[in-house]
Amino acid sequence: MDIGIVSMRYAKALMEYAKSTGTEERMYAEMRMLARSFEKHPDLRVALANPILTIREKFTQICAAAMGDTPAGREFSRFITLVLRNRREFFLQYICLSFLSLYRKSRHIGVAKLITAVPVSRKVLERIRENASHLLHAEMELQTEVDPSIEGGFVFDINDFRLDASIATQLKKVKNNSLIRIEESCKTVVGVWRLVI
Repeated sequence: MDIGIVSMRYAKALMEYAKSTGTEERMYAEMRMLARSFEKHPDLRVALANPILTIREKFTQICAAAMGDTPAGREFSRFITLVLRNRREFFLQYICLSFLSLYRKSRHIGVAKLITAVPVSRKVLERIRENASHLLHAEMELQTEVDPSIEGGFVFDINDFRLDASIATQLKKVKNNSLIRIEESCKTVVGVWRLVI
């Protein structure tokens, strides 16, 4: 069965269930944390695919990934139990992502990611979030990442747009432009050399 179809069916069902119980925000927070856990710990998917683990053990792992030490909400627990009983744990990461997408779309929430070489102050992050929110006429979630490999500057992803103002990218552009100019100069010299001979 197609991953996207299964994931979206479960995500839509979860969204309707959360709406009917009035727990959309809590479910969103729990699913967001679970999605982050899948992203940070790829071995979680491997563990869930392990046929030796019981449903109870998988349930405990999922709740720990989503909630930490806090007890899971009733609705979250029921949903995870449904997923595990139907043997759909393989799809759980995709279900999380689909649910987050549906929730954000229904609440007009945009997602932006700021990558910098050094940590940025909270004040600057808040200003960036507010400006992006104002420009897009939507509430914004701003995720941050520190990546020293960009050497300076920043990379800003918002929806499907990327603004790359990193030093590393600028240096690559300079290098590529220099190589192109050197190549053109070599062609010119070879051309002149052939005329002379």
